[in-house]
Amino acid sequence: MGALWHGFANMGAVEKSGAFVVARGDGAYVWDSAGTRYLDATAGLWFTNVGHGRAEIAAAVADQIGRVAAYSTFGDYAVDTTVALAERLAAIAPVEGSKIFFTSGGSDSVDTAVKLARRYWREVGAPAKEIVVARQKAYHGMHVAGTALAGIPGNHDGYGDLMPDVATIEWDSGKALLELIERVGAERIAAFFCEPIIGAGGIYLPPDGYLAEVRQICRDHDILFVADEVITGFGRIGGDWFASTRFDLQPDMMTTAKGLTSGYVPMGAVFVAPRVAEPFFDPAGEAWWRHGYTYMGHAAAAAASMANLDIIEREGLLDEASRLEQTLHERFAPLAEHPAVAEVRSGLGAVTAVQLVDAGAALGLARELRAHGVATRAVGAGAVQVSPTFVMTDDQVDDLVAGFRGALATLA
Repeated sequence: MGALWHGFANMGAVEKSGAFVVARGDGAYVWDSAGTRYLDATAGLWFTNVGHGRAEIAAAVADQIGRVAAYSTFGDYAVDTTVALAERLAAIAPVEGSKIFFTSGGSDSVDTAVKLARRYWREVGAPAKEIVVARQKAYHGMHVAGTALAGIPGNHDGYGDLMPDVATIEWDSGKALLELIERVGAERIAAFFCEPIIGAGGIYLPPDGYLAEVRQICRDHDILFVADEVITGFGRIGGDWFASTRFDLQPDMMTTAKGLTSGYVPMGAVFVAPRVAEPFFDPAGEAWWRHGYTYMGHAAAAAASMANLDIIEREGLLDEASRLEQTLHERFAPLAEHPAVAEVRSGLGAVTAVQLVDAGAALGLARELRAHGVATRAVGAGAVQVSPTFVMTDDQVDDLVAGFRGALATLA
């Protein structure tokens, strides 16, 4: 019996069937410990935007570790590489003048945004604004706040009442948000958390006009709008760095991670618009925010991020993500005709979901896909995830679709 306890796993089943052990990766491919090659349909876990095996990132990390691997960013301390990364991120932020609060990953970023939203309203004299709103199907990480916000029942069931003043509304209805505001009062609502594309909940694209609608509702009722771009950020939305830019959302806060370093080193960042940051940056004020993480702004992670951003810019990978948006949509759409497939969700960003008629078959299909040279996983209620690296070619997408056809044939 192995010592490793996997995340999001039935460990009894893993013990029975064994783990799928990845030994190396290169570009759009990974190899298991037996030397078998697979197309990586999930880019690790939504994050390997620049592809596997980038020696340039490894060299940048090694160089940084050789100088100083990490140092505290509490108080007035900082590392030069971390300062440079913050300035670089601020320059591409959806809201001009944003401040960058570093974290160790997406769950940290969400918890940070929840705490900052509540603390902000206290600083500006509205302490009753404590309710945090999320949507059905939503995934916002697995820390206490993110678990409480989960719109996926299985992710919060069994833990009790983790956090007070949380509300969940329908994922695709601006009217549902308005009804909640009428019911509890805008004076009690601190923030609305919104994934531009719902990711782990099953890859659901926003209905036309939905994002603009809920953003305006938040403006009209003085509710902070938090864009959770842990998945869509740093290019996966296609064509822009962020969905918040593509849809002109002007978020009050934006949570990020994953594509920030392409997963080469764990790191996250919360982009904080000037409105929210101002009470804490006022030279005449005394607003200490007693919040932070030991490894926030980790220097080696910052070096990895700088090299990652260099690659994205130099190789035009934002445009490549747009190409993939189109290619995935064109090549996967015909799978909807298969009798085992309920629908294919695609057409926005470098993501696709193949939804099965029999939701219970998704785990089995994900395993069967390995026999056809594809590594992926089940998401949501009966969907199979496709979210490849931006360096995946159109020919490799064709191979990916061929793998799906072969695996689906076993369900017929």
